[in-house]
Amino acid sequence: MAEYVQVFRRALAQLGGHGGIRGVLVQLFRVNELKTGTLVGVDKYGNKYYEDTRNFFGRHRWVIYTEEMNGKNTFWEVDGSMVPAEWHRWLHCMTDDPPTTHPPVPRKFLAETHKFNLSGTSNQYVPYSTTRKKIHEWVPPKVGDQ
Repeated sequence: MAEYVQVFRRALAQLGGHGGIRGVLVQLFRVNELKTGTLVGVDKYGNKYYEDTRNFFGRHRWVIYTEEMNGKNTFWEVDGSMVPAEWHRWLHCMTDDPPTTHPPVPRKFLAETHKFNLSGTSNQYVPYSTTRKKIHEWVPPKVGDQ
């Protein structure tokens, strides 16, 4: 009987932590996972970072992405490049101090505003070759050139 009470208590914590049934369903469809933890901080784009030390190492820190970034709707299109560099260090356990308590040293190579990952789109970077081809494709002869 005590196990059922604990399961019921965890279910209520999930409902309360995500804002009710609608919040749980949105979280489940968007991230495909339900977690509750302590809010560690929010970055300049609105991403929320959480930590729960009851989970095992590597799964104890996570991010809930913002719904809009730089004027683009990112509700269903989340990307790992949406995490700023200072939070990336904390999220991947390179440091135990989050940027809210220990701000990082400003670096000139860090981007001020986020640039979306354009791979797989028509705006992706495609390098061009500056050398001649070694193998040329075969061009069939025209009908009138015989």
